[in-house]
Amino acid sequence: MIALLIRDLRLSVRSGGGFGLGLVFFLLVATLVPFGVGAETAVLSRIAAGILWVGALLACLLSLDRILALDHEDGSLDLLATAPIPLEGVVAVKALAHWVVTGLPLTLVSPVLGVLLNLPAPGYAPLVLSLLLGTPALSAIGTFGAALTVGVKRGGLLMSLLVLPLYVPTLIFGAEAARRGADGLVNGTPLLLLAGITAGTIALLPFASAAAIRAGLR
Repeated sequence: MIALLIRDLRLSVRSGGGFGLGLVFFLLVATLVPFGVGAETAVLSRIAAGILWVGALLACLLSLDRILALDHEDGSLDLLATAPIPLEGVVAVKALAHWVVTGLPLTLVSPVLGVLLNLPAPGYAPLVLSLLLGTPALSAIGTFGAALTVGVKRGGLLMSLLVLPLYVPTLIFGAEAARRGADGLVNGTPLLLLAGITAGTIALLPFASAAAIRAGLR
């Protein structure tokens, strides 16, 4: 499993769909928003948490099609499906690799982008915590979407249409937790709900993803 994780991390960085692309997109979102809504600090402070969460979600979405597509193209996915390693474990490792190269860097860089959007000082810790709790769910859901569309020609658009509705609960509770934290309000409830969504996706979706891959390879 560790060897598979290291392999996927190397492929993610080498193929150009790793953390670099996501970070650049995240930076572009944070930079362009003030041009679109105006540079008023009060407006930016009010929407900063939501904008950063939307940017992180879309940045994660950029590299979803590479989670399984490269393995399917070179035949590695067929070998992994017949290997003694459970396919559910393979899917979980691939979701973890995606989170390490996308979700984790976005979480770490979010305070810097919060400065660009004039995020209130009390909001930095809740923002980082909400992204740390929520981005693993984005990777797990994205891996499920990639499994559903593996082998489909030009399935990137279809995968986005399938995944985006599933992302909505994570976005709602993640942005709400960060917003409440920035406003100095109690944000325990949305954080708990966000953690519950992440725990549920991590526990259930590897099995659903493995079943989808087996069906797609038949």
